Amino acid sequence: MTLLPTAPSADAGTLRQLPSPRAADPQPRSTMRRIREPRADRFLNVILLIVLGILSLSILYPLLFVLSASFSDPSAVSSGQVTLWPVGFSVDAYQAIFQYPLIFQGLLNSLLYAVVLTIIATCATIAGGYALSRTDLPGRRLLMMVFVFTMFFSGGMIPSYLVVKSLGMLNTPWAMILPGAMSVWQLIVTRTYFQVNVPQELLECSRIDGASDARFFFQVVIPLSKPIIAVNVLLFAVGSWNSYFNGLIYLTDEHLYSLPMVMRDILLQNSFDPSRMASADPAQVEKLKRIADQLKYALIVVASIPPLLIYPFVQKHFVKGMMVGSLKG
Repeated sequence: MTLLPTAPSADAGTLRQLPSPRAADPQPRSTMRRIREPRADRFLNVILLIVLGILSLSILYPLLFVLSASFSDPSAVSSGQVTLWPVGFSVDAYQAIFQYPLIFQGLLNSLLYAVVLTIIATCATIAGGYALSRTDLPGRRLLMMVFVFTMFFSGGMIPSYLVVKSLGMLNTPWAMILPGAMSVWQLIVTRTYFQVNVPQELLECSRIDGASDARFFFQVVIPLSKPIIAVNVLLFAVGSWNSYFNGLIYLTDEHLYSLPMVMRDILLQNSFDPSRMASADPAQVEKLKRIADQLKYALIVVASIPPLLIYPFVQKHFVKGMMVGSLKG
């Protein structure tokens, strides 16, 4: 009988343990090869950064200059010594703003016009946009064609003036509110938002539960419409706050002037009359004449504050509403 050879036994100490692939240390990141960006792309990025930097400076410098001039010494502003930072310090212009009757009245008028117009226009736009988004609305396409037609063709200034006059709105606050209480472009964006975010199946489920159209609109559609409501509120409020052309056409009573109209008279026509201040002291009038140039910059700062205060609160919804509302035409 033949015996098969057996494998020689090995001591445990002589056995070699082969390194496990899992136990191997990974290659350090510092030694990993990185994909180098092409030289042409790096050059293009540098050029774009330089262009964006120049554009940013061209936008920021006027704002900084106006802010610095409004707080600088009046003599430094008049002599052109202010370039970027304030020269001296003075708040006389801001004190004079609230002593000049037309400025304070214009500020109150602008607030009134902006608030009332924003409420009316936002409600009309939300209601109209939702109605146009419903596929079961009779004549929906014809109505959209009529609205779009008005974006390209209008009656003009004289027919608009005659309509306002025939309605008895000349020299009334409604002349600054109703003519701008609708925007076809915002109506289209609002309609698109509802088409994307309020599906037809949601309406059918509400009808199965017994909800009427009015209940569905107020309890389902409105809570889902915060982004597009924020878009309309911001656009209508800023547009009304900066509007002055309607006032030039429809208003002759200076007590109804909005703040932009008062600013226009002071900035462009130099019609600032210190004798109309609440204080008729000759020394005070002479002081106001000296700060007339500084007063212009202070007015610009004051007029810019309300939009800057509103935007941070609606910025999140504004961006979302604009992006979603512009997906479809």
